[in-house]
Amino acid sequence: MNKELLETIQKLSHVESFKNVCNEHGQNDAMPSTIVMKEIVQLARSILFPGYFGDSAVNTHTMLYHIGVNVDRLQMLLAQQIRAGMCFNSKTESLECANFDSISENKALTFILQLPELREKLHTDVIAAYNGDPAAKSQSEVIFCYPSIRAISNYRIANALLQLGVPLIPRIITEMAHSETGIDIHPGATIGSYFTIDHGTGVVIGETATIGNNVKMYQGVTLGAKSFPLDSEGNPIKGIQRHPHIGNNVIIYSNSTLLGTISVGDGAVIGGNLWVDADVPAGAKLSQKKLLGD
Repeated sequence: MNKELLETIQKLSHVESFKNVCNEHGQNDAMPSTIVMKEIVQLARSILFPGYFGDSAVNTHTMLYHIGVNVDRLQMLLAQQIRAGMCFNSKTESLECANFDSISENKALTFILQLPELREKLHTDVIAAYNGDPAAKSQSEVIFCYPSIRAISNYRIANALLQLGVPLIPRIITEMAHSETGIDIHPGATIGSYFTIDHGTGVVIGETATIGNNVKMYQGVTLGAKSFPLDSEGNPIKGIQRHPHIGNNVIIYSNSTLLGTISVGDGAVIGGNLWVDADVPAGAKLSQKKLLGD
């Protein structure tokens, strides 16, 4: 091997060169795998929407087999990745990490048991997208084609895992949807039923945002945080409310930015291209024209 190439490999392999950017975990504990996580998401989607994702040949005669096989593999892979996420997050020794086996298996099983409820909530999102878009020809078209359904399904999967106390894995799942669709929903956000995002590209929903039922957003909407407070040592204070609360039956049009711990009342309509950092009363209709006093 070329001497300079060998020296480069040795430099790249030296622990001191990467220890500041690498996670400290047990030598024999696997890291979470984005490749496996992609399969997990695909399996979950194929279970929640049979025929639309995964094997398209599934029918009423093969449904039980299709669901059973996919659930079995999903449970196995998910338990492995939950364990990897817990080990990654804990900075424990390998022997202690072995204690996570039964915990991760229980969390994976609990998640599987929630899939029927998860499907029902996603069905409301499909209905909202179909009813809210005159261009949609059927609910099936919405499931097949709309990026919002892919992003929201990833969010609902990730949020369910987060509620079970699973670290890291939920964020990986929503960031996969972010890369796939351009829609960035933090798994910690709270989102009600009949939620839809029209077009979707550029939407950002922050970790502590809460969204009621029957809310519709358009592309480019941000539910973000203002500059957040620092502790006595100058570090950001984490775990506090930072994002807006959106009530029921709210519409937010394209490229509007809502910041901070503001509340948007039920039935409000936020027009496009607005910067909103104050509470919006129920039933209010904000637009550039009204804000300019014309």
